[in-house]
Amino acid sequence: QAWLNEKFAPELLESKPEIIECVVEQLDHMEANLKRAKKGDLKVSVHHMEIERIRYVLSSYLRCRLVKIEKFFPHVLEKEKSRAEGEPSILSPEEFAFAKEYMANTETYLKNAALKHMPPNLQKVSLLKSVPKPNLDSFVFLRVLERQENILVEPETDEQREYTIDLEEGSQHLIRYKTIAPLVASGAVQLI
Repeated sequence: QAWLNEKFAPELLESKPEIIECVVEQLDHMEANLKRAKKGDLKVSVHHMEIERIRYVLSSYLRCRLVKIEKFFPHVLEKEKSRAEGEPSILSPEEFAFAKEYMANTETYLKNAALKHMPPNLQKVSLLKSVPKPNLDSFVFLRVLERQENILVEPETDEQREYTIDLEEGSQHLIRYKTIAPLVASGAVQLI
């Protein structure tokens, strides 16, 4: 579920280090069990395929997060700096270190490649203004896991009125991401 939500959300979601750690430990345990199993047993090949499937999902999840960090790094770091005390982090410590290093390397590259050749008044660049923000107005498909009532749907144009909808458990919808972002974070809906 965390993998699919991360894959289909336009923004970087909250980090799930406990899930990653649990999956890695489970993979290690499964591989240790496979080493003790008899060679040529059908169960071994089935378990080996399952290990590869789990490894694929885990690496895809982490790759998706890295792509979003690289794509929106100034906004991700700004969101991380401005989060309230006790609010969950969207970055793991490793991802935070990567994002800071990526930002520093990008700034260094820009200074060395272009900015030092510009007039002094143009040698500053704001990465927050230069790098696009995640498009929270994009539409996503979702499946409702827990019934939700009175979800405010914002109009696309000024002529339309705001209205509320009820999301029935098991139903599927196509809706603007920013409308249901809190529901994704709480686990009440899953992106599909």
